[in-house]
Amino acid sequence: MFRTLLRLVLVIIIVAAVAAFFIGYRFADRDDRGTSNAVGTTGTAVNVSTARDAGAEIAEKVAVGANAAQRIASSMALTAKIKSKMALDDTIKASQIDVDSAEGVVRLNGTVDSQAQRDRAVQLARETEGVTSVVDELKIR
Repeated sequence: MFRTLLRLVLVIIIVAAVAAFFIGYRFADRDDRGTSNAVGTTGTAVNVSTARDAGAEIAEKVAVGANAAQRIASSMALTAKIKSKMALDDTIKASQIDVDSAEGVVRLNGTVDSQAQRDRAVQLARETEGVTSVVDELKIR
């Protein structure tokens, strides 16, 4: 009963939104006189060229931010891949190794029990797709 009522309310909201869109589209003022100013919400004239420039500047900043976020996400994914490989490897104590990565450069910190474990940790990191270099800062007990 509750789901049926919820679906009915949702359908009514969607139909109302679609109707509002089409009514606004149909009765919108389409008189384009080729002016370079438009009236803003405060009733004052807004220079379209200035608004366009501001929009382009904001878009550029958003693109830079999105690229930075993408690099961070890529580095996090690379770190997670390497940590997963180490966790699945029985010869390494992955909990004692810190893995950090940035733009393909992987840094391994922590302690291992032997040279063999150190070599295996470095090998797992190097074999991971996306790694360009490995900085080995592991210490042997």
